[in-house]
Amino acid sequence: MEDHYFHSVTLDASLCKGCTVCIKGCPTEAIRVQKGRAWIIPERCIDCGECIRTCPSGAKKAISDPISLLEQFDYCVAIPAPTLYGQFRASVSCNRILTALKSLGFDDVYEVAAAAEILSHETRDFLIQNKGKGTFISSSCPVIVRLVESRFPSLLDQLVPMISPMELSARIVKEREKDRPGKVGVFFISPCAAKVTDVKNPRGITHSSVDGVIGIKDIYKELKLAVSQVEEEEPLNKASALGISWARTDGEGAAVNSENHISVDGIDHVIDVLENLENGHIRDVDFVELMSCPGGCVGGPLAVENPYVARSIVSIREGRHREEESLSYAESFHPPKGVDLLWTEQLESRATHLLDPDYKTAIKMMEEIEIIRKGLPGLDCGSCGAPSCRALAEDIVLGKTSETDCVFKLREKIRDLTREMIQLESRMPPGLDR
Repeated sequence: MEDHYFHSVTLDASLCKGCTVCIKGCPTEAIRVQKGRAWIIPERCIDCGECIRTCPSGAKKAISDPISLLEQFDYCVAIPAPTLYGQFRASVSCNRILTALKSLGFDDVYEVAAAAEILSHETRDFLIQNKGKGTFISSSCPVIVRLVESRFPSLLDQLVPMISPMELSARIVKEREKDRPGKVGVFFISPCAAKVTDVKNPRGITHSSVDGVIGIKDIYKELKLAVSQVEEEEPLNKASALGISWARTDGEGAAVNSENHISVDGIDHVIDVLENLENGHIRDVDFVELMSCPGGCVGGPLAVENPYVARSIVSIREGRHREEESLSYAESFHPPKGVDLLWTEQLESRATHLLDPDYKTAIKMMEEIEIIRKGLPGLDCGSCGAPSCRALAEDIVLGKTSETDCVFKLREKIRDLTREMIQLESRMPPGLDR
């Protein structure tokens, strides 16, 4: 894992109640609760935001860039995620939303949905060219990429090696504005905490063309007011129903138009599918769209609207766009010259469960973990502060905790000590026996 690795998902220890709710939903077992407070193992966190969704005390938060960052640039372009359209009533037009967004301090707006259309077309061609080479996995969700790197490295070659719609949007903007004097800044308006991390620690590329990521929830209040004050809508909406659909589950899958594809949302369901893919139990499927958030990007932790309501709004907008569709968006199927779509760096396994650099020592530690695990109750109750008995056994071997952190083992220890004390009392010298 890189030094100084940035994580968008953070923990405010002052708000943590030590309830252990968060540890059960973490897909990489990155959270522990000790001494009444949770803490995050940074090398295991993939910034999925599950802990943000489940924490009852609001101790887990996502850090995004402040809108004041625009002041550092001479020309600023907003690239809003398609999810933004699901945050306002369907009666509010896309042009009205984009015009309002532009009024917050941006000089221009370019829809990520438009870039999604390009990638839909390119992914379709990629699948046709690689027909029969296995099941390919969408790489548009950064959580999925990091999950595969850390837990399913055998599937790395099955990830579609293309940049995300966010990254493509930024590259298109930078290419179009390359002759503009001054410093051009591109800002993604995001429903997703992992996108913040992805910009600062990109995968498949050396650096991101995005200059900042601003959470939808962080500007929603100002944007909602601006929407109500728009007097004249600018014709900024160029994306079609195909691109807008990427905001929800099966949007990308349907847009790619693969003969055999499946779409899955929610981290638990995603892990189940990846396990089945790894074990060879899923066959005759060309493409798998995996979205870590429930409902797709509309369920992101930086979004505002209920994901089911947002998904319904997005679907209504799709239908409206299909009725009014023109052929103008077809030009977006071809990216501008000079804009690359493919990854330039090979992904590598980033498995974080390395017990020891020395192979023999690691094997011995694994044996110790198995012995300890068999002695634990196997309930995976989480009361010890670890997500499972197996995780507790690993923490014990690593010297991070002790066996008596398990309440059942502690109770056994207390019983044993009580029994010993009773036995010792019966053996007291007659002179001390009262």
